[in-house]
Amino acid sequence: MKQYGLGLGWLLLMLALAMNVSAQKEERNYIRKGNRQFADSSFVDAEVSYRKAMDINPSSGIAMYNLGNALSQQNKMEDAMKVYSDALKLEKDKEQLGKIYHNMGVIIQSQKDYAKAIEAYKQSLRNDPRNMDTKYNLALCQKLLKDQQQNQQNQDQQQKEEQQKQEQQENNNQNQNQDNKQQDQQQNSGQQQNQEEKMSKENAEQLLRSVMQDEKDVQEKVKKQQVIQGGKLEKDW
Repeated sequence: MKQYGLGLGWLLLMLALAMNVSAQKEERNYIRKGNRQFADSSFVDAEVSYRKAMDINPSSGIAMYNLGNALSQQNKMEDAMKVYSDALKLEKDKEQLGKIYHNMGVIIQSQKDYAKAIEAYKQSLRNDPRNMDTKYNLALCQKLLKDQQQNQQNQDQQQKEEQQKQEQQENNNQNQNQDNKQQDQQQNSGQQQNQEEKMSKENAEQLLRSVMQDEKDVQEKVKKQQVIQGGKLEKDW
């Protein structure tokens, strides 16, 4: 019985090893197929092949990295970044880590987030300092970030100047309205003054006419009195 049991255990172990070898072979075949499709720019087909490889071995860092590349070529940037992030947790090889960070930097750079892209390229160079493409992209992003910041400063300054100009224009309009209001008040005051002067002049003329009339009446009255008095003085001597 012991020999039978030992023989069965050995058989099961050999069977498991054979299945594992077969699975690894199938995984490699899908990866190779995906690589050929990727080289032919058949990125959708390559994505399918890499996913099949990952179905066989979910911990396949190579399949995951290649899948991220296929997704990025289809402009599925968000999906590609997620796959790359997952690959970072599995990958141990320094050079491969450098490639993953490099490709993440390329995606971030395409989104014009140069500060984050710079950090990704720096991480890439920490793992693979010899990668000249990463060094070039790092220098380029540093320049683009500087230009971006300068442009932002210029835009902020221009916006500030436009705001100040607008405020000055509003102040000028307010002052102009105030001046117009004062002019209207002065004009109304002048018109009222002219009316008052006109009324005063008319009143003075009327008063003068009244006085002259009174004086005329007085003179006529005096004349009448003189005639009467003179008449009294006339005497037949």
